[in-house]
Amino acid sequence: MSKNENITTIEPNTSEFKQEIGVFGGVSIIGGIMIGSGIFYLGSYVLMRTGMSLGLALICWIVGGVVSLLGGLCFAELGASRPVAGGMVVYLNEAYHPAVGFLYGFASWLISGAGSIAAVAVALPNALKSFFDINETGIKIIAIILIVGLTAYNYFGVKRASILQNVSMVAKLIPIGLILFGALIFGKQTPDLSLMPADGSTVSIGSMFGMIAFATVATLWAYEGWTNLNTVAEEMKNPKKNLPLAIIIAIGGILVLYTLFNYAIYRVLPHEDIISYIQADNYYLGTEVAKRIFGGVGGTIVLVGMIISMFGSLNGMILSFPRTYYAMAKEGHFFKSYGKLHPKYKVPHVSLIGQCVISVILVLSRNLDQLTSMVVFSGMLFNVLVVVAVLIYRKKYPDLERPYKMWGYPITVIITILIFAGLMINTFIEDPITALIGFVVPAIGCVVYVYFDKKLKKEAN
Repeated sequence: MSKNENITTIEPNTSEFKQEIGVFGGVSIIGGIMIGSGIFYLGSYVLMRTGMSLGLALICWIVGGVVSLLGGLCFAELGASRPVAGGMVVYLNEAYHPAVGFLYGFASWLISGAGSIAAVAVALPNALKSFFDINETGIKIIAIILIVGLTAYNYFGVKRASILQNVSMVAKLIPIGLILFGALIFGKQTPDLSLMPADGSTVSIGSMFGMIAFATVATLWAYEGWTNLNTVAEEMKNPKKNLPLAIIIAIGGILVLYTLFNYAIYRVLPHEDIISYIQADNYYLGTEVAKRIFGGVGGTIVLVGMIISMFGSLNGMILSFPRTYYAMAKEGHFFKSYGKLHPKYKVPHVSLIGQCVISVILVLSRNLDQLTSMVVFSGMLFNVLVVVAVLIYRKKYPDLERPYKMWGYPITVIITILIFAGLMINTFIEDPITALIGFVVPAIGCVVYVYFDKKLKKEAN
């Protein structure tokens, strides 16, 4: 009996899905989700967590990108070997037990997936507050309209959704590029990139590593989204080649973009001005940079960039997440309706609608800060398990075709696991409430899994 007996091979042209996503489409899905609102304001949170040290902050952006890239390369190996809808749910099911895949899918359905959608939908109208008079009720109404509207658009097929993703990806890079190159060319500051806090205090090596870890977690919200291409692998053209290529191009490019963008801010704004802006709760440093470089039109450039970035990110998440819930239903431990594809448009339409409903509920019940905190820790928890799954797959399914293999295996995989685990431990120490939520939701999922498991066994008998 083959050691690959529990693997269902996906042959070309046998999938119910339409394979309409190419390499650029894959890059657009990852980049479209990752490059959202975070590039414009998260730099301030990273600086606060590093004691306003410009040098430490840049290191955190690089570390966050490297961690994401290492994780992405692990996902590339699994995705190229198993190009099926659902991504992480499938890997966790096969590496551990169907219960583990379900718990990830359940946490995504209830918190991280729907929470990410709700957070970006709320962040978009929030970005308009400095230009228009919008109260909290207005923000929530706009967020709900965005979620419902993009869900309806995605209902009519992955090709349309992918085209929108490609267009928004290109469009968002134009204003970001203008700010980036304008700041690098016309900026007159020579930033102090020393690794000491701005107040001149001396910190131990251990404390410095703790600061870097805590600040790196803040960057991971900006890098959030690199796992999502695997969920639509079954809808990619030649996924065994194109999926790893898209992951490497997207994450590597965004690592460079984020690092340069934050350095560009330091080239324009004096350190004391950065501190005063942040102390006044003005976290959108990119806006101030644009105003100084381009004058009055600078604010408009940033506004357009933020709207397009968040709009593309929102569309990408609404496109990709329902494939996870589809995989859960096909496995048998979720609502059967979530495992159905629309007869004409070939999208998991019930899963799309269900996601829309939960996202709207979260918009009505939580604020932006609460939403982003919940999402990051929950994501890290399952990302660690998927990275470990690379080791398990190698041993459990040695004969599985691997068009792409993680370079430096197994050392790089082990390093990635240790980094993610360290960031989780640090988050638990620094922000225990968020960490506890990240554990409580999967615990609730255990109860739900037992219910569906009993129901499944009863139907089998």
